[in-house]
Amino acid sequence: MEILDLYDRERNLTGETIIRGEPVPPERYHVVIHICIFNQKGEMLIQHRSPKKANWGGLWDLSVGGAARTGDKSWQCAQRELKEELGIELDFRQIRPSLTVNFPVGFDDFYLLNLEPRLSDLTLQTDEVLAVKWADESAILAMIEREEFLQYHPSLIKTLFAMRQSMGTLVK
Repeated sequence: MEILDLYDRERNLTGETIIRGEPVPPERYHVVIHICIFNQKGEMLIQHRSPKKANWGGLWDLSVGGAARTGDKSWQCAQRELKEELGIELDFRQIRPSLTVNFPVGFDDFYLLNLEPRLSDLTLQTDEVLAVKWADESAILAMIEREEFLQYHPSLIKTLFAMRQSMGTLVK
């Protein structure tokens, strides 16, 4: 059982919690993280979610994802989920999300990392991740169209690829 902290619209902790899977009360939000790992070829590491997963089981997804548990800062959740799902240890204390996307019941922090892990060196959390592979932007967009990938807005996928080399909204 995972317990999640709740926040107000300004992202201030309210002191309230819910059990993961329970409805989020009105005007309350929780924090989710996603990590997108890119290699030098400009491909993203994607994961095939276990069919046992309650949400979106059997679909392909971004590199890593998870909900922040009680007491977690966003970066702590990212650090833990990267280690749990792929076996990669990385210190996130100085890493900020590249962007945050608000959704109806939360804040989704996206961490864009440029790493070169060898697939054979990854330790997959088998109850959550069936497989991983590298995919370019067009392959992911085609997978979304074929409903093999979570149904992210195609514009979000394009934004993640466009922002993989820089922080912020301006082109250098």
